[in-house]
Amino acid sequence: MKRIVTIQDVSCVGKCSLTVALPIISAEGVEAAVIPTAVLSTHTMFKNFTFHDLTGEIKPIMNHWKQEGFTFDGIYTGYLGSFEQLDLAASLFEQFGKNSTILVDPCMADNGALYVGFDQKFADSMAKLCGKADIICPNLTEASYLLHQPYVASGYDETYVQETLQKLTDLGSNIAVLTGISLEPGKLGIYAYNKQENKYFQYYSEELPQHFHGTGDIWASSFFGALIRDKGMEESLRIATDYVCECIRVTLQEPDHNTYGVNFEQAIPYLVKRLG
Repeated sequence: MKRIVTIQDVSCVGKCSLTVALPIISAEGVEAAVIPTAVLSTHTMFKNFTFHDLTGEIKPIMNHWKQEGFTFDGIYTGYLGSFEQLDLAASLFEQFGKNSTILVDPCMADNGALYVGFDQKFADSMAKLCGKADIICPNLTEASYLLHQPYVASGYDETYVQETLQKLTDLGSNIAVLTGISLEPGKLGIYAYNKQENKYFQYYSEELPQHFHGTGDIWASSFFGALIRDKGMEESLRIATDYVCECIRVTLQEPDHNTYGVNFEQAIPYLVKRLG
């Protein structure tokens, strides 16, 4: 059985980070090991959330795993909240990444701005972590900070996307995937570049009328689980993009649906069927 370790926070209510990564990767038939970086009562969309930092537990967890001789087919980083956690993620790669595929989702910005508590110096350190990965999957805002280029919210063309992808792989990873790309009205998806093969791939699904917190984590988790299941890069990108669309669709079908996250649980049968 394949095994992925993912390092990110736990939001006890909110359908993001580890609370989506663990069930989605498991549903895909891959063992999910976790390193929790912090525990929050809810995700940060809510006011007055509680926060407990777990940075001090990360190194002891890795030391114990080393003693036990654990190995992983994939390593996946989500939200990392400090420079120290970036360094610990790099140490995780060094200790356990020799025979692993490494995915860095540089969760640090959206809608043209960095998350609260982050600055350009943090983005520069995240860029160094991206350079140690096999695959990175930023959105356009994150890409702009990683590359020190102006953020373009809309009106960009395919040439701009391809040039941005090339610059992202110049950071060190072989494959870069830009998420949340729209080159025509009503379509939203991904655009990927494999530097080694000098090959581009794009895939889109229907852009639905409402956006939700946590869909990026759902996309990354379902993509990486499918990839580690040997579904291939392009098929894994299709599966993840369609699964997120299905999650939003089933959520909007519920008249009194919540606003803090999608009903990804109800769409898991769709994901399992897509995986075959």
